[in-house]
Amino acid sequence: MTIADIRKNAEHKMQQSIEAFKNSLTKVRTGRANPALLDTVHVDYYGSMLPLSQVANLSLLDSRTIGVAPWEKGMGAKIEKAIRESDLGLNPASQGDLIRVPMPPMTEERRRELTKVVKGEGEAAKIAIRNLRRDANDAVKKLVKDKEASEDDERRSQEDIQKLTDRMITEVDRLVASKEQDIMAV
Repeated sequence: MTIADIRKNAEHKMQQSIEAFKNSLTKVRTGRANPALLDTVHVDYYGSMLPLSQVANLSLLDSRTIGVAPWEKGMGAKIEKAIRESDLGLNPASQGDLIRVPMPPMTEERRRELTKVVKGEGEAAKIAIRNLRRDANDAVKKLVKDKEASEDDERRSQEDIQKLTDRMITEVDRLVASKEQDIMAV
């Protein structure tokens, strides 16, 4: 494995960490409705637990309401129960074949809590990125120890990896700030 391979691998893994962080941010509720909010809800479908998106069609009815249209008639009650029992604090209401999931207004206290959650998620993403930096630097040190790379190469690659890490951490900070703004703006 060369230094270029190590750097490319580290960059790829850091990018994956940022994608995972973005994915976890979509699950943090702002005041606006977002069908991705229900991604964590699983429904009992004939004995197996399936994600809600596999048993119903999710759509936005308006900025504060998610519509859930079950694909089978008998699933409505089970879907309602699953949403109600999830830890999202949502209260669905049936309206014929459609289940309406209104977003309750956010209190100031809840906004502060969600901001703390977002900051915690951001910190976890930064830690993951720093761990990847450490792993990459250790791999380069091993190459130097095995005399497959020079100490100058090691120094240059550490600077490269540090610049990459700084760029990724800046991206995480930007995402955290953006999500905080979304939470506080609504």
